[in-house]
Parts: sequence; structure tokens; C-alpha cells
Amino acid sequence: MSRDASALLTVRDAAQRLNVTPRTLKYYEERGLVTPTRSEGRYRLYDEHDLEQFARILRLRALGFSLHGITEMLKRPLESVGDGRRRYSQDSLQQIADALAQQIGTLDTRIAAVRRELKEAQTVRTELADDLDYLRQRLAGVSSEALIGERLAATRRRKESAGTTGASASRAGAASHASPKSGKRGDNESDISVNPDPAETSADGESTGARKHGSGRE
Repeated sequence: MSRDASALLTVRDAAQRLNVTPRTLKYYEERGLVTPTRSEGRYRLYDEHDLEQFARILRLRALGFSLHGITEMLKRPLESVGDGRRRYSQDSLQQIADALAQQIGTLDTRIAAVRRELKEAQTVRTELADDLDYLRQRLAGVSSEALIGERLAATRRRKESAGTTGASASRAGAASHASPKSGKRGDNESDISVNPDPAETSADGESTGARKHGSGRE
């Protein structure tokens, strides 16, 4: 235990300082956002830096940021500005944006792969259901000639339906490309009201929030 033992708080004391439950602290620890010190008896202990980190996480969560977004934000330091507040630099904001965009791209790839797999699974299930229906009807005494005729007719109907759907989609796509678009988004972009950057909003409250959470000290 390398930190000053006199400045360390137990999980219960830390939770009271932050006005949360001990389970909330453990939740963020399990996700690697905060790493507390361990006592010789393996109890979790927290210093002021840990409390500031927790306070920052709680503020970002209150602003609606995801755990993935918060993880990326915590990797970058806040920087002091002229008015004494701390916020992210433009470079840090860009790095956070790039990291989140990369994660979204990875998830989009996974989603596309899952959708392809699901479509294939649905096709196989339909084929198996047809096979099972055939066997059950054969067991019920229906002649194979009649069933085979029905299966061939059903197969032809599916192919014709698929061909009709594909042709309709092609015509619709061609029509949409031929139709002129009305209005341009860029014409009205200057009229759009932009909210303050939530990342900077959270960062601006860093010093005030830390003092607020620290006000319970004796």
C-alpha cells in the first residue's frame, strides 16, 4: 500500500462522500474506470484522486455519456484555461471523437455480419421446416407424388415472388435517382441552434464538483 494511509477512505466512507452506494463504486471499478488501493486485508481504499475520478464519471453519466465514451474521456487529461476552469483541448476532443468513430465502425461491421448470419439461418430454418412438413404428411399417409408436386409448385412461386420483388426494387431505385431533390440542408445550417459541448460542460464543472464532493471532509 504505497499511498498515505491516513488519507485513504473505506468504500463506505467514499460512498458517503460521493452520495452514492458502495455498489455503484464497485460497478465502475469492475469496468476498469477506477483502481483503488487494497489494504493488507484486501479491503478497497480510496484517496482524493480516486474520489475526483469517481465524481467526474458520475457527472459524465448524468450528462448521458456511455461507459465507452467515458472510458475514452478519462484517458485524456483536462487542461486549464484562462478563467481557471479545466476542459478538454481541441486535440483531445478530436482524439475522443476518432476513438468513438472507430468503435462505431467496428460495431457496424459486426452488426452486418450478424444480419447476414441471421438471414442464412432463417433460410435454413425455412428449408428444414418444409422438409419436416413433407415427412409428417408422408407419415400421415399422403402420397409422395402429391407432396412432391406441391413442393415444386411452392418453389416456383417463391422464385417468381423473389423475381417480382427484385424488379420492383430496381424500378423504385431508378425512380429515386431520377427525381430532383428539393432544398439543400446547407442553406439553413446557419439557422440551427447548437447546444454547448457536453464534454466541455462536464469539464467546466471539474473544480467546482470536486470541491462540492470534498466539502464533507472534517
